Amino acid sequence: MAFKAEIPYGNYWSTPFCKWQGSLQHLHAVEFASYVARESLAALPLDPADIDYAILGLSVPQHHSFFGAPWMASMAGAGQATGPTVVQACATGVRSLFTAVSEIEAGMAEVALMVTADRCSNGPHVYYPAPQAPGGTGSHEDWVMDNFSCDPVGHNSMVQTAENVAGRHGISLQEQHEVVLRRYAQYADALADDRAFQRRYMKLPFDVPRPRLDKVVAQLDGDEGVTDTTAEGLARLKPVLPDGTVTYGGQTHPADGNAGLLVTSAERAPQLSTDSNVRVRILGFGQARVESAFMPEAVVPASQRALSMAGLEIKAMDAVKSHNPFAVNDIYFARETGFAVDAMNNFGCSLIWGHPQAPTGARSIIELIEELALRGGGRGLFLGCAAGDSAMAVVIEVDVAA
Repeated sequence: MAFKAEIPYGNYWSTPFCKWQGSLQHLHAVEFASYVARESLAALPLDPADIDYAILGLSVPQHHSFFGAPWMASMAGAGQATGPTVVQACATGVRSLFTAVSEIEAGMAEVALMVTADRCSNGPHVYYPAPQAPGGTGSHEDWVMDNFSCDPVGHNSMVQTAENVAGRHGISLQEQHEVVLRRYAQYADALADDRAFQRRYMKLPFDVPRPRLDKVVAQLDGDEGVTDTTAEGLARLKPVLPDGTVTYGGQTHPADGNAGLLVTSAERAPQLSTDSNVRVRILGFGQARVESAFMPEAVVPASQRALSMAGLEIKAMDAVKSHNPFAVNDIYFARETGFAVDAMNNFGCSLIWGHPQAPTGARSIIELIEELALRGGGRGLFLGCAAGDSAMAVVIEVDVAA
């Protein structure tokens, strides 16, 4: 099927993603994302007063984030817009997109602003009062570190889910490292010709402001924290868990950053597109949850459901992008679907450029659109797993007029 909502071509953006405790660690995630959105919207043929819906995707709380999407919209210059704050861990990007599409599909909005933002650096330390506990002593958690390391359902770490899938399906350390090397080579393609691919959606060099957002204090040439790697370097790495197969080279790293886009009615999309010859349609969504502690497996049923909604099969996909916190994810997906593992994730993926949670999927979808546009059009699938042994997926179509 095809939804009424479209993404106007070129109406999206992303910051570089930076390793945690890096160049973006000092910036309030929501304030910074709103600042970037405001600048990005100013470059588009849009009056921000026309935005009638706003979505904030956020998974790590920030000071005042209680006020959510309305606060973000006001700072972005669209103070008339309101809407929800979406929290679904690594699936926040796709869920936010689905929320925008649903609102337009229902006829409740015509122009939706979707902003996804997270800062894994300097995560909040939360105290939960418990007056009835012995001595009135409450409980506490480190929002980022504690939740990365322990799922409250299965009491396992995220890396354990990858090991469980690797063990069940016989995915070796060597096979994972081969995929890692392929992903680095694909990312290098995005850096060719002075980062020509990334410049299609990312302003480079990127000016880093100070916390008050009134003065530039640094510049980034691109993503920060991407480490050059070789087969020899990977071979020296030991598995993270005893008797395991997943090394630090075979998994992503926490990061900071934000990404955003507009979703509009089909009627408004051509008016706002930066190239009226290109249309971006949304064909289907899927979600799934699998057995506890087998998170990477969830991408397959989620993708199958998105493809089913679109009325398509995997062989009809011209491009596939994944949120791959572990190389295991891509290997399992390729085995189960038949899509070649080496053909996935052209121009980059979260395994290489990092994982700032909510914006991860949004940036991947933007890159998928641009890859299809460079091909002269086609259909693509984005998929990604998320905490709670879940996953979401979306099928898009890019049509380039002759």
